[in-house]
Amino acid sequence: MNKTDLLDRFARDGESRLLLARILDQQQRAQQRSIPTHTGFLSPAQQAESADLLMAAAPGQGLLHGGHPDAERKLWAFLPDWLEEETWLAGEDCPLCALSVTLPRGASLTHRDYLGALMGLGLTREKIGDILLTGQGAQVVVLRETAPILLSQWTQAGKYPVKLAPLPLDQLTPTPGERKQIRATVASPRLDAVVSAGFSIPRSRAADLIRAGRVAVNHRPCDKADKVVAAGDVLTCRGLGKCVLTELGGTSKRGRLILALERYL
Repeated sequence: MNKTDLLDRFARDGESRLLLARILDQQQRAQQRSIPTHTGFLSPAQQAESADLLMAAAPGQGLLHGGHPDAERKLWAFLPDWLEEETWLAGEDCPLCALSVTLPRGASLTHRDYLGALMGLGLTREKIGDILLTGQGAQVVVLRETAPILLSQWTQAGKYPVKLAPLPLDQLTPTPGERKQIRATVASPRLDAVVSAGFSIPRSRAADLIRAGRVAVNHRPCDKADKVVAAGDVLTCRGLGKCVLTELGGTSKRGRLILALERYL
């Protein structure tokens, strides 16, 4: 299947087609020139979409990495046969870089505050990976090429001055976000029933959101309310957030399926 056929098959719209074309270009460049290449940072939905493309175009090629094991925003790296992942991560060819951001004592900022400050410096979203909040400030994963710019120009976030320092990737300290444990029963493991339970909304509204294209399963859009979901599936809904179906099994005295979910707050 050639590039045009692949894009016709996997691209959802014009913006998606441009993204997938750039990813294919990097994969082919690495293969043809035997050099490491990479993309910018991708959202979970973009990762899922491009993973489907690469599975068809170049099975087994490509490495998703975001600087730490639980990263949400990751980039694709394409490594030649002569370069091992561990060597790449430790060397100058690795495009991942982290910075420690320290605020004045008593100051506090949100994820949005830090992202706004970075975007205000002219960075595009694909240059910025995860922003991890800490007690004294934040840790920010960025493309290595942007680090010198940030170290010399980033002086403020929100209304507070900031101090920056390089941070080795192995010193990143992600903390799990707050989650709500939910137990519920449903008649069947249909998507609309599980979305209803996970986000505490009526099943009719869940079905409407699914039909409107606002729900994704494992970061892939799904507009079928009767899709059967399984334990481990990640459900996201624009405007409501994300939950994970952690357990599906057993029946109640009334014969309904018992679910366990985690909703991210």
